[in-house]
Amino acid sequence: MAMGEFPVAAKTLQMNPFDTSIVSFVNRFAHHSWVFDSFVYMLSDNHLLKGGVVVALIWWSWFRPNPNQVESRRYLLWGIVACLLSVVVARALADLLPFRERPFAAAALHFQSPYGHGDEGLIHWSSFPSDHAAVFFALATSIFFAWRAAGILALCHVFLFICLPRLYLGLHYPTDLLTGALIGIALASIARVRVVRESIGRFAMPWLEHSPGSFYACLFVMTLQIATLFQSMREIAHFFFWLFRPHITT
Repeated sequence: MAMGEFPVAAKTLQMNPFDTSIVSFVNRFAHHSWVFDSFVYMLSDNHLLKGGVVVALIWWSWFRPNPNQVESRRYLLWGIVACLLSVVVARALADLLPFRERPFAAAALHFQSPYGHGDEGLIHWSSFPSDHAAVFFALATSIFFAWRAAGILALCHVFLFICLPRLYLGLHYPTDLLTGALIGIALASIARVRVVRESIGRFAMPWLEHSPGSFYACLFVMTLQIATLFQSMREIAHFFFWLFRPHITT
């Protein structure tokens, strides 16, 4: 997911043997089957199969009857906060660190693009770290803390159906994905500190108790945005930026 565009910097992150060897190995399987390549590309671009599954597991974990339901819900609420923080941290690092060219655009790799692949719009966006990995590993880790079985399912889903397709399509190097995953897991793990869980609970739980309608309406909108990678919010922000840009420039 790219939340902002950054120009190519004078300095660039150098490729390393770990990344190049894995990318080169995975790339051997590309451009052999139009059906398979198109399926992978569809996975990488389909909100239902990416964020929709993770959000469904959040809601399932939220309503699952269990004796520690309050604690579980605190973990899930912090997961949403950690998800938002992950976007900020990942985009800040992409802006502050040297630019890293996407694998599909790196001439030295001689990358063979899969059939149907067309993400040239990302060519000016630094690939390090992966904000997809940061966001969804934060959510999956929070689900794991709330309900271990669903969390394992969420972690496997993020790895297999969100991260691997981005590696296959040349959108990220392995270290982009690993760093993004570490950012998300680290931010979600802050909820292991009791005072953090209690702080989020002190705000959310009274709201849920006194006005469940407004609480669930807001939670639905937030999880919808997560499932669609904030696409609607980005479109609204882009519209107003375009609308007021002449005045800002003036």
